[in-house]
Amino acid sequence: MSHPSILALPADVGPAVRLVRRHALVRLSLAWLAMMQVMMLAWPGYVREAASELVLPTLDWAIALMNDASLALTVPVVAYSAWPIWRGAWADLRRRRVGMDLPVALGIAAAFVPSAYATFTGQGPVYFDSVTMFVAFLLTARYLALCARLSVGGQRWPAALQAERRSLEREARRVGAGFVAVQLALAAAAALGWSWHAGLDEALPVVVAMLVLSCPCALSLSVPTAMLSLHAAAARRPDMSRGQARALCADVRRVARTSLYGSLAWHLLMVPPAFFGWVQPWLAAASMLASSLAVAGNAWLLWRRQVEPPAACAAPEAGRC
Repeated sequence: MSHPSILALPADVGPAVRLVRRHALVRLSLAWLAMMQVMMLAWPGYVREAASELVLPTLDWAIALMNDASLALTVPVVAYSAWPIWRGAWADLRRRRVGMDLPVALGIAAAFVPSAYATFTGQGPVYFDSVTMFVAFLLTARYLALCARLSVGGQRWPAALQAERRSLEREARRVGAGFVAVQLALAAAAALGWSWHAGLDEALPVVVAMLVLSCPCALSLSVPTAMLSLHAAAARRPDMSRGQARALCADVRRVARTSLYGSLAWHLLMVPPAFFGWVQPWLAAASMLASSLAVAGNAWLLWRRQVEPPAACAAPEAGRC
């Protein structure tokens, strides 16, 4: 028997939804391709401080050339790959609410605009590698969430499981909204404090890292992945008893909340180091992706526990099952 997969597209999905997923995959692929190239181009800037004075003129010329190339590669990522982010942020502004797209859009703009200005003027640091990495990692987390929602969205659930799903989704939205609001306030405080204490150049990477950490991607991924595991277990064990169904619901609830509050705790633990300038923007983006993958992995472990038969049951005649 085949089992639902987070990457499997249900057969009853319409052409419009298939097109949305296809565009999401194209945007994700472009972001990863540009990220890898931009990170290679950023290497001369990383080694400049360790270079001798004899090679600095040549190295500075190379850095300027690499910055131009990085800008050319980053523009399609910001304009096309991140387009759903800009659209969502604009919708949030029109509705006068703080959604998950607004802090993400602010983080991209805060890193890209000064980097483009520094490239044109030849003065100041650039963060094109952080921009492309953030967009690539963010779109990866969102693509996993989209696949999970599509995998479970068309399923028919018993009445009790519909109520459980809605309750968990409301809890995740409430926690995510509060987290984003707090993070935006802390990012604003970091911008004011660092600008007053050390100037705008020193404040910029701190603010970008804080805004990157404000993305609640892992929080929004916790419920869909757990519900996908529930569907996989229900498909494998259609004849489970009412007691087994209640135990499965309790397990799914535990995993969803563990992922939700575990990822929240991880992001909150990263906030103080980022606030004091100890976390670079690229490291904040990697932390965001790591928390999203941990959420997906936690749901996968639930799936393994529910759908994989115990090893002892491979030989029922031994009387060990």
